[in-house]
Amino acid sequence: MRQVKEVIDLSTEDEKLKFELMEHCMVHMATNFNDKAQPNRIATEVNQYIKQQTNCEDAYFKQKELSNEIALSLLPKVNEIVKKDDCLETYVKASIVGNILDFGAYNIDTDFKALIKENLGRTLSINDIDELDNALNAHDNVLYIVDNAGEIVFDRLLIEKIKSYDVDVTVAVISSPIVNDAGRKEAVEAGLDELADIVDVGSDMGGIVEEMFSDEFKEIFKKSSFIISKGMANYEGLTEMDLNEKDVFALLCAKCNPISKSLSVDINSFVLKKI
Repeated sequence: MRQVKEVIDLSTEDEKLKFELMEHCMVHMATNFNDKAQPNRIATEVNQYIKQQTNCEDAYFKQKELSNEIALSLLPKVNEIVKKDDCLETYVKASIVGNILDFGAYNIDTDFKALIKENLGRTLSINDIDELDNALNAHDNVLYIVDNAGEIVFDRLLIEKIKSYDVDVTVAVISSPIVNDAGRKEAVEAGLDELADIVDVGSDMGGIVEEMFSDEFKEIFKKSSFIISKGMANYEGLTEMDLNEKDVFALLCAKCNPISKSLSVDINSFVLKKI
């Protein structure tokens, strides 16, 4: 570390703090990562530490607002496409397309409008649509675990389709900000409160971490026999849990090599998988 510090200009307090944060986070990850480690828990601890040290509760505030703005501007066109086809698979694709709106995977200069329009017609590399249709016909309610701001606008379209099966929806959001994950504020901005009950998971965890659930959400999760999960981090967390024969479906874009390898699909593949 001493050699690195000699190369980096630490002439201001902000730069010193940035380096100290990076140093702490790298040491924390190196110390705690092993074959039994939970990546979501480590990522959460890193982000919580940064929040505490910087006194910045919501560093991704602007990116989340921009994500919702972009998604809402595209909603009429996407809505037109899905309503014309009116097929469950099309609604699922629209929801997964929203997963592209991720500043954790792309930078702020990315042309998300072009990306989304280009990807609306893609096929699903893993397509468990028949199993999802069966679950929608078999259950009276579903726990829908959202992922990022922006994409929750397109989740609204899928939730509307789910409700046409006479299935009640409960939407789970993070309780306080962490990176660009959607909280209650973003869910309300997307209008999800008009279609579903919104509940907090109980913490600012980055993806599902069972031991970080509030007591209230533990009960909600325990009683939920049908779950739809958005995004890679939630998929990672759910696959490390005992799901007790629940009907659980992961909807995601495989934006990193570890996830694409675990699913045996190409990078950036669209996936609807029953876990």
